[in-house]
Amino acid sequence: MVYDLLPEIKISTKEAVYSGLKEIVPLLRQRLMAETLNVITIESYPLVEPEVLRNALLDQLGLDLIVESDAFFFDSQKVTEMIADNLTDDRVFGRMSHHSLVDFVDPVKQSAVHDQIAVAIKAGQRVGIVGVGASLIYPTDLLIYADLPRWEIQTRYRSGNYSNWQADNAGEDPLRMIKRGYFFEWRVADKQKRALYPQVDYFLDTLQTDWVMVGATTYDLALQEVARQPFSLVPFFDPGVWGGHWMQQQFNFRQDEVNLAWSFNGVPEENSLILNFGSAKMEIPGNNLVYFQGEAVLGPRVYGRFGANFPIRFNFLDTVGGSNLSLQVHPTTEYAQEVFGATYTQDESYYILHAEADAKVYLGVKQGVTKPALMAALEQAALEGGFPDEDFIYQQPVKKHDHFSIPGGTIHSSGANSVVLEISATPNRYTFKLWDWGRVDLDGLPRPVHLNHGEPNIDIRRDEEWVKRELVNPFAVVASGDGWLEERTGLHETEFIETRRHTFSVPVNHENHGSVNVLNLVEGQEALVESLDGSFAPFILHYAQTVIIPESVRSYRISPSGVSLGQQLKTMKAYVR
Repeated sequence: MVYDLLPEIKISTKEAVYSGLKEIVPLLRQRLMAETLNVITIESYPLVEPEVLRNALLDQLGLDLIVESDAFFFDSQKVTEMIADNLTDDRVFGRMSHHSLVDFVDPVKQSAVHDQIAVAIKAGQRVGIVGVGASLIYPTDLLIYADLPRWEIQTRYRSGNYSNWQADNAGEDPLRMIKRGYFFEWRVADKQKRALYPQVDYFLDTLQTDWVMVGATTYDLALQEVARQPFSLVPFFDPGVWGGHWMQQQFNFRQDEVNLAWSFNGVPEENSLILNFGSAKMEIPGNNLVYFQGEAVLGPRVYGRFGANFPIRFNFLDTVGGSNLSLQVHPTTEYAQEVFGATYTQDESYYILHAEADAKVYLGVKQGVTKPALMAALEQAALEGGFPDEDFIYQQPVKKHDHFSIPGGTIHSSGANSVVLEISATPNRYTFKLWDWGRVDLDGLPRPVHLNHGEPNIDIRRDEEWVKRELVNPFAVVASGDGWLEERTGLHETEFIETRRHTFSVPVNHENHGSVNVLNLVEGQEALVESLDGSFAPFILHYAQTVIIPESVRSYRISPSGVSLGQQLKTMKAYVR
């Protein structure tokens, strides 16, 4: 079955696109010769290697002085001391940083480097500055921004060959490295990127073997173009200790790996976008689209509520031939705000894309279970192993196309032998494991359990009776016609995401409800997403593929297409209520 592993977005604007160093270096040399450019700055996102930028690019320009930005920041020990409150002692959870990069500039070092550059310029020399925060040291005449998506950053953390920014911690526990990235590093880097955006002359993609550089005007026009049409992000797959094999077989992908547990296929913060300019393809962080075209993508109402944060997440959980996820709970909104500085919590739902005969979900507690008894059993299990889940946790059999709401505070887990389309809010990090079946992770380290965070967030009132009434298959018919049916289903009334399932064998018109729409084809091989006014090109959607439809697309049509003509299809759509 077809699944687009590298979806591309065709961009009509093609000026100022440079493919490979064979085009980038001559362009910059020409500008150096033709213009009075005393300082060229390459500002980079963390984990873009400054020595690679220097060797491959700046060293080829005949500059007289090259400065790496690490030379004017506090050293790793000082930076780590300054953010100790953000990092905490926990392996997974920290507190959101509100720092800016300039807070970590050492004034003594800055003064020395600034004077060194000033002397060089006065002597008629040309200077290059490179690295994270490079633009902070001296006014520049040409600014290049070298970017990197977060899926690649996390891969580099795990390799053991890279450190966090100003950390000198290569080979550290990857969970701690990702925590430092999420709560500190990415926050200050994104703040810097957004502030610099109007000043950038070129954007540089070093992720590919042949680097691609695009002029700022073309880059901005490309983002505007993406924000006016349906698009798919590049899915990111990851193995896990509980992972299964359905995605490997279904998508004919990475079958030599131990398993594939996750697929993040609708998360701009994690995923990337491929912009196809014709002569070159550029891979950029998906969150750049939200940062710089947020209102067009999200819509004024959602943007006004969430700012430049994409609030809906689609991802897969594959346990076919694997095992149970951890028994877990997400925080209440109040707890997420007070303890972590997050603005909302990870309310979610499980839509069952595939289920074997023995598949089930763990959802809420059994009738009569008290929190003291539950916590005593979990604490004993943490010390000695062997949690009697059948005595405490309600277990619900599942079948394909079932849907379960999971508001924050509800104990839950996906059992073995199913594939879940998880539809959730997007704070990303706040999953408190209560019991993990005594496992160690794929890296050989124990899986962290957080009973200290879990206990105050467990809503013990969510027992079997309440779960069956409130959370299991909450389908309600909204509208129907000849060949189509629209149903409201999940998420719970306490959650801000609305989900709609459309079953259809004929073309169906959709309204966006004043919100960005995220949609997945959960039944059928192929559907066609079309504009009602010809404002975007038809978009082919394959089985299990996620598409984001910006709010600027007010209405659209979805039809069975290709091999699915005449067949019954199903889509799941999510938007902000």
